[in-house]
Amino acid sequence: MPKKPAGDAPSRSWFPWVRRTVHHPLVRTGWRRFQEEEVFHRSLGFAALGFLTLVPLLIVVSAAGTGQGRGFAQWLGEGLGVTGASQREIERLFARPGQVLRTTTALGLASLAVFGLTFGTAVQTGYEKIWELPPARWHARWRHVVWVGVLIGYLLLSALGPRWLDPPASVLAAALSAVLFFWWSQWLLLSGRVGWGAVLPGAIATVVGLIGLRGFSVLVFSPLIASNAVTYGPFGTVLVIQSWLVGVGVVVFGGALVGRLLYEEFRHDFHDRDRPAWPRH
Repeated sequence: MPKKPAGDAPSRSWFPWVRRTVHHPLVRTGWRRFQEEEVFHRSLGFAALGFLTLVPLLIVVSAAGTGQGRGFAQWLGEGLGVTGASQREIERLFARPGQVLRTTTALGLASLAVFGLTFGTAVQTGYEKIWELPPARWHARWRHVVWVGVLIGYLLLSALGPRWLDPPASVLAAALSAVLFFWWSQWLLLSGRVGWGAVLPGAIATVVGLIGLRGFSVLVFSPLIASNAVTYGPFGTVLVIQSWLVGVGVVVFGGALVGRLLYEEFRHDFHDRDRPAWPRH
């Protein structure tokens, strides 16, 4: 009786595990909620507002906070994980730090502040939908001001970075600071209506997703920038950056969604207020 190729056994062994994972109630519930909460469509709005408000804000912050010639282009390139030709294409899109500071006006900064609050509102709305909470009252809008202010400080510290640390320690410090920021952000933007323990899994899931997104960027977005620049010019680079911002939005809202799913699944391990679990179909 002829023997089957040995190479088929490992591949077949994956099928039951994949099938069980796909049909797991937690995964099915997460996918259903992902569709119901329109996470992808919210991420498109996140990317549009981010390019309108967050990118100009990052340009000003990095120009003001980095005295060694590190501009937004270099910062964005590090975030995307691009090098070489792709990094040079990003640098062509943005002004140098000195030019940014010379051309920035008070009206421009005021406009950034106003649109920045709109960006905070969009993030808050997404969190509220994920946790099935009614919109916060009008007098809670001060939280957007605080959040945008802390966001600016967090981005400035991230741009400067602890350069004296070894690479592993620097990565660990960046990951821990990101977890603290998203942990605090959810609690603040949800007006404290969800306990600290309940939003912690979402913060961890968001940071894990951002790490995965950076790896994806190195493999996909970096070569795309180089190739699109040849085909479409600077507009091709803009398209890739916009796509990356969509991915960031999916991670931010999707991470919060995964965090709530995990909290509902293992809520007996937490000591915050209970919330009704989502029905599973």
